[in-house]
Amino acid sequence: MTEGQAKLVGRTFRHFKGNLYRLEGFAKDSETLEEMVVYRALYGDGGLWVRPAKMFFETIERDGKKMKRFELIEE
Repeated sequence: MTEGQAKLVGRTFRHFKGNLYRLEGFAKDSETLEEMVVYRALYGDGGLWVRPAKMFFETIERDGKKMKRFELIEE
């Protein structure tokens, strides 16, 4: 894990649809070695999720507006 990644572990992110998640860590896909983000929902049953890091941190476009898929919430 890089120093930059380590600083993100435990931080809260808001998904563009509004729900909050805590970044739990980083992992690698055992088949492709693609870097993944492990994150936990801060609502409902607190489910644990994984998503490719490039997708987690990407900028998307919805309704003609560009935004981050997951926005870091400053604490």
